[in-house]
Amino acid sequence: MKSPSWPRDFGISIWPRQFNKEGGRNYFVWVLLKGNKSIEAIENSIIGGRRELLVAMATGTGKTFTTAALIYRLLESKIARRILFLVDRRALAAQAVREFASFNTPRGGKFSQEYQVFSQRFHKEDFDDEERFDPTVLPNEFLTRPQSSHTFVYVSTIQRMTINLLGHERAFGQSREDHDIEEDASRLDIPIHAFDLIIADECHRGYTAQDLSTWREVIQHFDAVKVGLTATPAAHTVSIFGEPVFRYTVEQAVKDGYLVDYEAVAIKSGVRMNGVFLKEGEEVGKIDTETGEEVYDLVEDERAFPAEDVERRITSPVSNRKIVQEIAKYADKHEKETGRFPKILIFASNDIQHISHADQIVSLCREVFNRGDDFVKKITGNPNVDRPLKRIREFRNRQEPMIAVTVDMLSTGVDIPKLEFIVFLRPVKSRILWEQMLGRGTRLCEEINKTHFVIFDCFDGTLIKYFKEVSAFKIEDPQQEPLPISEIIENINQNIDRDYHVNVLVKRLRRIEKNMAGEAREMFAKFIPAGDMGHFAGSLPKSLREDFTGTMKLLKNQDFQRLLTEYPRAKRVFWRALTVHDEVSSYNVDRFGRFDKAEDYLDAFSRFVKENMDKIEALKILIKRPKGWSPDALEGLRQSLKENDFDEKTLCKAHELVSHKALAEIISIVKHAVREEEPILTAEERVDAALAKITDGGTFSTEERQWLSLVRQHLVVNLTLSPRDFDAFPIFQRLGGQGKAQQIFHNRLEALVEQINYAIAT
Repeated sequence: MKSPSWPRDFGISIWPRQFNKEGGRNYFVWVLLKGNKSIEAIENSIIGGRRELLVAMATGTGKTFTTAALIYRLLESKIARRILFLVDRRALAAQAVREFASFNTPRGGKFSQEYQVFSQRFHKEDFDDEERFDPTVLPNEFLTRPQSSHTFVYVSTIQRMTINLLGHERAFGQSREDHDIEEDASRLDIPIHAFDLIIADECHRGYTAQDLSTWREVIQHFDAVKVGLTATPAAHTVSIFGEPVFRYTVEQAVKDGYLVDYEAVAIKSGVRMNGVFLKEGEEVGKIDTETGEEVYDLVEDERAFPAEDVERRITSPVSNRKIVQEIAKYADKHEKETGRFPKILIFASNDIQHISHADQIVSLCREVFNRGDDFVKKITGNPNVDRPLKRIREFRNRQEPMIAVTVDMLSTGVDIPKLEFIVFLRPVKSRILWEQMLGRGTRLCEEINKTHFVIFDCFDGTLIKYFKEVSAFKIEDPQQEPLPISEIIENINQNIDRDYHVNVLVKRLRRIEKNMAGEAREMFAKFIPAGDMGHFAGSLPKSLREDFTGTMKLLKNQDFQRLLTEYPRAKRVFWRALTVHDEVSSYNVDRFGRFDKAEDYLDAFSRFVKENMDKIEALKILIKRPKGWSPDALEGLRQSLKENDFDEKTLCKAHELVSHKALAEIISIVKHAVREEEPILTAEERVDAALAKITDGGTFSTEERQWLSLVRQHLVVNLTLSPRDFDAFPIFQRLGGQGKAQQIFHNRLEALVEQINYAIAT
């Protein structure tokens, strides 16, 4: 591969034309600084000969835009001509095509005017109703008969490319709720050299072993440079693409001010944590999971369902109602404080026909919030949900719905900046999925002045605690797809790790024993005594030792193997606990960096200040040279503390809990960290004390005191003053600014400002 021919400053030249309306200038600054660094890291790796690269960028930090810029540079340099951009969903494919169409090039045109951008075939519902957009579908011969003269970008879902390479039977997501069906796709004979470069967005994909196996096979089919993009690096992504060549985490993006952090509320429910206990004589509903028919009955004997069975084998409508009512308290409080109802995303446990937890939550939300059916919508991949992609866009762009109930469909790749509440009413075991779900809420939204979002852990905070303590991932080989029973039996026959495969087979047989219906016992009786699968499984190791040939003859019997996979399952009954009582409460889960307790956080802060007050200039000024206090010193102090995980907001929260002092200001927080005797003050208390030092015993005219009252208002917000402020802030501008202030204070303004700053800092 030849070296690129682009000039080293080529990347900078394409950035200044690009602005993001939602993110504003902050977003532009990020793209200029971080986006260019990520592109530089990718390009340097390609020049160095790497063929697999991983880029880890937090959700909401410009992955798609950066990708468009990278692809444009690679096309311009002729290092790549045929580029495949793989995404996880059709909605994201449509979004990417729009991004390329709107991307401004250095020549002043649009990307799609200078280079061909092809896409797969979309459905009408993949776009907004008002959108007039006609993407160009890639001709099949571009895939099956690639030409070196072709130069283009092809945007496709991984699902479609899987069908093109492996057929419909291997398509992604057969068991997943958010499956994007690609009916018009077909298997094609695509050679390995069809693309020069493949960029795989959301390349952490692989929640199941089957998905992971298919994903790897599709990616590795092509002989091309492969770039994986993800917000959540995992072991299997690193095993395919290698260690990240560039990493920009959520934590860093929050620190830099380009994403928002979250606050956490734990909802405590006895049912969610301890399960359901039914007493003798208690009324319940029993639902036939095949027909949906419900009969009411009385429990004949005590029965206990553990917590993991809630919403799987039993539901408690009373418990779900109380949880929704608890969330409503926070939503009502938010609306009173901000003047707007928060966009809420609720993750339900399932959307299974006849026993749908999602449907139950939708009904309860409509009852509890009582704002009409359109206020709450279900958005899942269930066939009874009409045009789910359209519903996602409505949730993102329109006033209603304000509450969306989903299971998996909105867990990844969905951009909803106005989202402010995320509710976990389903258990989560995957770190990747947890981080993806949280990523839905991190985006900035200047339209509503979004400062943070709130997560509700309906499992008494245990999800938050678990994922907080999960250590960094280790590089391991991905888990293999489970072996079919026929292969397990053949491995036993061929003496391939026989003891291991015998144990695996015994476990599979035990699972069959628990799941099979009564009629299955009669069918198995043709092969094993009395059809007793439990006894057969328990005695299998001994039978193989004592009569290997005879036992293998049975195990290899094709009819027996077919029955092991196609046996009749027991009819499942789903219980509704109609009268079970549940105590539901909630509390804020305070987070203090790596510390669970505010006291530990403040102790660490005290050590930090004492160890660095001679090293960090802003600390030195405040503690030892207060005459140098100024707006620049305050800004330097805040920035230094933020860079070291001691942001002002968290310090205030910690002091509110420990010192029982609300609205503590940063100067007294720092001084108290050095000497415990220093009082914790609010900004008003500090400013009033400082101005009292200036005015007590002094002679100020009525007009001067009027200006000092304006200075007080300014200081309460800013804690410092500069002569420049008199021309910069409207509170002073409208009365004449710095010139008028100089006149009022007889050209002593600079000296007065120094006095005031010194008084503030002491």
